[in-house]
Amino acid sequence: MPDYRYILARAATGEVLNWNLPLTEVEFGPEKSGPGSLTATLTPPFAPSLSDMLNDAGDAVILVERNSRLIWGGLLWRAEPEGVKLPFEASGFTSYLHRRFDLHGNLDGRGPYVEADPCQVIRDVWAYAQEQPGGDLQVVVDDTRSQGKTGTAKDPYATSKSDPRNLGEIVDEIADIDDGLEWTETVSWRGHQAERRVVLGAPTLGRRRDDLTFTTGANVVGEPHVVKDADTYAQWVIGLGAGEGTKRKVVVDGVRNGRLRLESKLETSEKDETKLKQRARRERLARQILPTLTELEITDHPAAPIQELRVGDDVRIRLDEPHTAYDAWNRIVGWTLRPGGGESPERVTLKLERTLRPEGDDIEEQ
Repeated sequence: MPDYRYILARAATGEVLNWNLPLTEVEFGPEKSGPGSLTATLTPPFAPSLSDMLNDAGDAVILVERNSRLIWGGLLWRAEPEGVKLPFEASGFTSYLHRRFDLHGNLDGRGPYVEADPCQVIRDVWAYAQEQPGGDLQVVVDDTRSQGKTGTAKDPYATSKSDPRNLGEIVDEIADIDDGLEWTETVSWRGHQAERRVVLGAPTLGRRRDDLTFTTGANVVGEPHVVKDADTYAQWVIGLGAGEGTKRKVVVDGVRNGRLRLESKLETSEKDETKLKQRARRERLARQILPTLTELEITDHPAAPIQELRVGDDVRIRLDEPHTAYDAWNRIVGWTLRPGGGESPERVTLKLERTLRPEGDDIEEQ
């Protein structure tokens, strides 16, 4: 059984308040372009003063260590007693930005932004937040650069002092820019200090992991829920480009595969017909994938050690279950880890999306 330790520290200084919080009912994990979360419970008689924990909400950091390696960190936000128990909730460090505002406008002179790299805007948001008195959370942001652009000469990306923008909402907005970026959070020991880091991926996080596999009979547990839903299926795609009326570019990409013909329409602003054809073909390939898997429960295993899991990575999943034969690549967009204890094993629930996803619709995975 892995050795877990839960550490409570001051948010601003990193001063450790408790090196070994006695927690139960722990669940935590990171996510793509989000802060991730943790829930847990403190239970007497081993717990420190419950009133101390209540007072630390909004001013303390929870760190999770697995086998002496930090694997999660975030801010304690809420604690609500239930008799002698104290359930509490924490979120990753970026949740802090949702409690902060741009009081100066344009991040105190860093904007307005014209043809700016969205990665730089996110770095500027963190720099602005942490330079304000009492606002330094000691978060480091990667120096990654992207090909995305935000703001134009005619319409710069700007914020106003008279209408202060929420800093967390700015990050969410910037991360949605086409060809921009994704982000996640990590925490690791640097000497005796826990480094809090925002990891940027441009345009995406992660890589293809040929070294990790998830297979029935090895590290897959529970009952995998694979959905075969033809609502989004199509083997013919109509790609629409820029322009109007007869000037609008239209391409059709399709294949006869013995199934009933199903079509889908892809709206774009592409002016280049070659690029439009490429996007239509990619959309058709994505829509020809019928099975969908959004969650998978796994255990620690040499085929995919828990410490090797990374948000954004593409992994191969092979299932041989009743009613389900599945072999496909999926992307990890987050996970929830339950440490277990006693006779309860350690379990991880992977949150997944298709490696190749349609772009034509905001498809809600089942």
